[in-house]
Amino acid sequence: MIAVIRIRGRVGVRRDIQDTLKMLRLHRKHHCVLFKLNDSIKGMLQKAKDYITWGEISEETLKKLIEKRGRKIGDKRLSKEEVEKVLQELKKSEEQPAKVLIRLGLKPVFRLAPPSKGFKKSIKEHYPKGELGYRGSAINELLERMI
Repeated sequence: MIAVIRIRGRVGVRRDIQDTLKMLRLHRKHHCVLFKLNDSIKGMLQKAKDYITWGEISEETLKKLIEKRGRKIGDKRLSKEEVEKVLQELKKSEEQPAKVLIRLGLKPVFRLAPPSKGFKKSIKEHYPKGELGYRGSAINELLERMI
């Protein structure tokens, strides 16, 4: 499972990239969504690579993300039992995580805070010099700072 975070804002985005970001449910800066990787998702990530960052999320970071930033419809927090139920459903399900979250009555987008201690000097460059693009398991470190 991968986590995708939108890093850059809305100003000056080309129309086709804007449509791709909409399909990924990344409407605003610092929003995060979960996906299982397939060819169509890979293509969308490559198209929007100058506005997002993504990588493989660990189980402990996923649990923290759902605990602290997961919301039910109506912007209500989750109880401990609900967090465990969501984690079990995500592990055993073959479908995309967003569908599982919606089926369980949760919002598929996680709203994050800006990272503590900020971004690197150059947001516009690709990882490891900057913040954008594929970063593998280093996404967990960024998510920890943003949760």
